[in-house]
Amino acid sequence: MNNTAYLLALHSIDGLGPIRLKAVLDYFKDPKLAWEASREELLKIGIYQKTIDLLFDTRKKLDPQKYLEYIQSSGIKWITVFDENYPKLLSQIYDPPIVLYYKGILNCLEKKCIAVVGTRKMTGYGKAVCEQFVKALVNFNLTIVSGLARGIDAASHKTTVLEGGQTVAVLGGGLNEIYPPENKGLAQDIINGHGAILSEFPPDYPSMPGNFPARNRIISGLSLATLVVEAAQDSGSLITARLALEQGRDVFAIPGPITSSLSKGPINLIKDGAIVVTEPGEILDELGIFNRSDRSNPTDMSNLSEDEKKVLEVLQNESLHIDEIGRKLNFESAKISAMLLKMEISGLVQNLGSGTYCAST
Repeated sequence: MNNTAYLLALHSIDGLGPIRLKAVLDYFKDPKLAWEASREELLKIGIYQKTIDLLFDTRKKLDPQKYLEYIQSSGIKWITVFDENYPKLLSQIYDPPIVLYYKGILNCLEKKCIAVVGTRKMTGYGKAVCEQFVKALVNFNLTIVSGLARGIDAASHKTTVLEGGQTVAVLGGGLNEIYPPENKGLAQDIINGHGAILSEFPPDYPSMPGNFPARNRIISGLSLATLVVEAAQDSGSLITARLALEQGRDVFAIPGPITSSLSKGPINLIKDGAIVVTEPGEILDELGIFNRSDRSNPTDMSNLSEDEKKVLEVLQNESLHIDEIGRKLNFESAKISAMLLKMEISGLVQNLGSGTYCAST
């Protein structure tokens, strides 16, 4: 779309959400004409008087071209719903953002994406299963989408970065207002070659509780499916799950101890039809990324990492539980789980159930 500076200026107006702004742009065809429109024209297409007053006040203070230059000087890029490279899955939801501001690289959204969300008050169990699942999903080249919040969101981003994968953090405020502040370093790690941080809110817009449901529709909208790890009954991550269902996407839920209040969210989702998963391979099955019953011949062992070769070596003469493999090799269980999943799909090891594995014959 031409006159991008005027589009960004219009987008900065409170009250011009994606649906109303789209109606304005459809009517005027050119954002410059919309920016300069009369009160009568704007009223005619259903824009509220309060929003019109704010637009006219903003006109007096904001020069669209200087505003565009300010955004650029902040290191922020943008993409609009009118651009060919706008995320395809996101364009299919009811109210896609007109503008997405971002830092980093957006090509990670061209891969299969899965949202990983959950409580801000995660337990040790939640952290462990989050890491286990994310490591495996990253190993299969999926992009992890989450919200940069404390708890499960941050754990999913951190695990992805540590595994050398790609992740997208969707913010509930502008990119110049990273929230929570303790995750600024994590946001920078993501920008530095591990994906992108993005937001539909103007760069200096503050993070406020009312922003997060809108943010959540983007998290689910970018993703083929949403995985809920731990969540209380009133958790915001359940909003993301419900939005995913409304958008026609899969929802996966990891069950937890029935004595934990943070298990109630996933349990209720499962009762409502979410897919219960207890290992990463079940997600890959559902998404059609691989089929356990249709594996190719075992891969050449030269393609294995040194750590994977060590795992295969200890399984050559006996079947072992994942915990025993960890003790023998001094590896974390989440790391072993990801490697075993890869080797199982390659046909090099067999899952005997209950966390026990052996080398394929």
